[in-house]
Amino acid sequence: MRITTQHSKITLALIGLTVLTACGGSREEPKPRPAAAEVECMARAMYFESNRSSPNGMLAVGSVVMNRVHSDSFPNTVCGVVGQRNQFAPGVMTKPMNKGAGLARQMAVAVLSGERHPKVSRAKFFHAAWYRANYNNMHYVVTAGGNAFYEKRRPEQVTNRRPFPEE
Repeated sequence: MRITTQHSKITLALIGLTVLTACGGSREEPKPRPAAAEVECMARAMYFESNRSSPNGMLAVGSVVMNRVHSDSFPNTVCGVVGQRNQFAPGVMTKPMNKGAGLARQMAVAVLSGERHPKVSRAKFFHAAWYRANYNNMHYVVTAGGNAFYEKRRPEQVTNRRPFPEE
């Protein structure tokens, strides 16, 4: 009987230690707030490249921007990617943002804090959903916010040759 009581006390102590460690011992450091300039550049890309009221489309555009930032083929900053010549909508860095700018900024902070569109995956490219391109290396992954998102692949590795219907 004494062993059972002793065993119970040890078990309870181990459970308590596990709970304490899980609650306080492995606390994550708070993520730093994204720089204001990066938020503005990301918001501009999202605002001008997606339907301005589509959080899903904005998230997809932001995911592509971040995929480019992490690629050796593009500039390594958000503003560098968004400001690249002939890559995004004309005037993306200079036109005024009006209705929907608040949502774009909110979504920009989310993406810069690590949120990604679950279907964009490694895609670094997109075009208007209505546009039909005749290239054989475009592997479509999702259509969102009025855009069709795709990865460039070797033709024999392309399995989705047409844009999906809008989510």
